[in-house]
Amino acid sequence: MAEGRRRRRLMGEINVVPYIDVMLVLLIIFMVTAPLLTQGVKVDLPKAGAEPLDVKLLRGEQPLVLSIDRNGRYFLNIGSQPERALDEATVAARAAAMLRRAPDLPVLVKGDRRVAYGRVVEAMVILQKAGAKKVGFLTDPLPDRRV
Repeated sequence: MAEGRRRRRLMGEINVVPYIDVMLVLLIIFMVTAPLLTQGVKVDLPKAGAEPLDVKLLRGEQPLVLSIDRNGRYFLNIGSQPERALDEATVAARAAAMLRRAPDLPVLVKGDRRVAYGRVVEAMVILQKAGAKKVGFLTDPLPDRRV
């Protein structure tokens, strides 16, 4: 009876086809979701020679960004509809809720260069009343003139 059983040889290869399938599925998921992660508010940022944000400042978190378009409307990058304009009370309530959960969350203002300076100051006051300790500004870099 022992002679009737054949011994199976061990296979020394790894089948990588399932790993490639998983990788391709993940690649497609990331390619589809990446454009959805960007904020849909069109803001023409002023150009300045400021230093880029330190990665350590963000600590792997998405900062709270209050955008102000050229018409002076407010938009927050949090919530289910970041491309929907918000009134001052809603901005204050949402920012306060986020800052209660994460008091050291970086807070940035993304103001259109055509918006009145007073509107940007009002936005900063709203954020400070909501609990922001520091408020930064987002700008576009200056064009490189070393051509």
